[in-house]
Amino acid sequence: MTSVRHARVPARSTHNPSPPAPRRWIWLAAWPVTAVFVLSNAATPLYGLWQREIGFSRGVLTVVFACYIAGLIASLLVSGVLSDRIGRKPVLLPALALALLACGIFATADSVAALIAARLLTGIAVGAAVSAGMAAVTDVAGPDRTRLAALLASCAMVLGAGLGPLLSGVLSELAPAPTVTVFAVEAALLVSALVVAVRMPLRRPDRAQAPASWIRIPSVPRANRRQLALGIAVFAPGITATSFVLSLGPSLLSSLLGTESRMVAGAMAFVMFLAATAVQFAVRALRIRSVLLAGATSTALAMLALIAAVRTESPALLITAAILAGAGQGAGQLGGLTLLNSTIPARRLAEANSALNMGGYLPAGALPVAAGYLSDAVGLSTGATVFAVLLTALAALGAVTVLRVPAE
Repeated sequence: MTSVRHARVPARSTHNPSPPAPRRWIWLAAWPVTAVFVLSNAATPLYGLWQREIGFSRGVLTVVFACYIAGLIASLLVSGVLSDRIGRKPVLLPALALALLACGIFATADSVAALIAARLLTGIAVGAAVSAGMAAVTDVAGPDRTRLAALLASCAMVLGAGLGPLLSGVLSELAPAPTVTVFAVEAALLVSALVVAVRMPLRRPDRAQAPASWIRIPSVPRANRRQLALGIAVFAPGITATSFVLSLGPSLLSSLLGTESRMVAGAMAFVMFLAATAVQFAVRALRIRSVLLAGATSTALAMLALIAAVRTESPALLITAAILAGAGQGAGQLGGLTLLNSTIPARRLAEANSALNMGGYLPAGALPVAAGYLSDAVGLSTGATVFAVLLTALAALGAVTVLRVPAE
């Protein structure tokens, strides 16, 4: 039985890996992931603006958010296996092009249908980024730097996710034509990511070692299922918590602070993902078991703070909940990616990344939508409380799952 503390590292030569690249390329390889994730949450501070201009409920808002999850999951069904079969670039480059198309639709959106289309395309691009993009970082890093690759890929994801709403909130308040300006800036970032992706030093995989089927539910080798399950058990509650803050956090802020400021909403999301980034650097030297337990504990504490925030109408507690939620996602994500990077053969790594993210994003899409419609029916405070109680239980279950696996 492979322990959580010391994961065995198998030989990774079956993927015909690239020779070691200069260290700067490990950092550069993470930029396309960051750029796509900037787009993933750039719309968050703008939902209030669109709600006023177009007119839709909190329930519809969470459906728009969930369409992103639907596109992401559909992408994960294909992009991981496809990337392992034909290479990282042939998957990553079209994904960046789709992200650019989504920017154009967001910039001119004047209906719920347009928002849904833009979110769907964004989800498809993000699905490719978390499978092919993150695997590309590991491929560029080489077999001797897998832990560094996991750290950079994970931080690229959460840092981009935090920069998106911050840039969007600031630009939409201070610049003319808010939506056009926000997504024009994001398009420029994506173009730079395309340049990096084209020049990335990667080899194509050995097709003789590629998976037989093109579309399937992402999985891992039988020997690695325990590592995948442990990662999902902690990562899923963490990313579900941050998804709730992204989708309904601005509504809660408006209720508690009486403000519609997009900068405030964007700043809260940025602080949440800044915490997700910082915690990964803080715990990177810990044993994986400790990292996962820290993630589960942070998510549970975040939900307790959320309950207290809505019951006492405290903005400070809401910000605390967001910070703890970010820490929970960051630690759970880092622990899960590190387990996969250190144990999965490179020829299955993108598919393994897809499996981890699918396990996380399924509840991250479903539960906030349920909370949104429940909030429409019984009130935002009650809906948020029910959501928080359920997620606290899931986070506790994740901690118990980790504790049940032998440490040695």
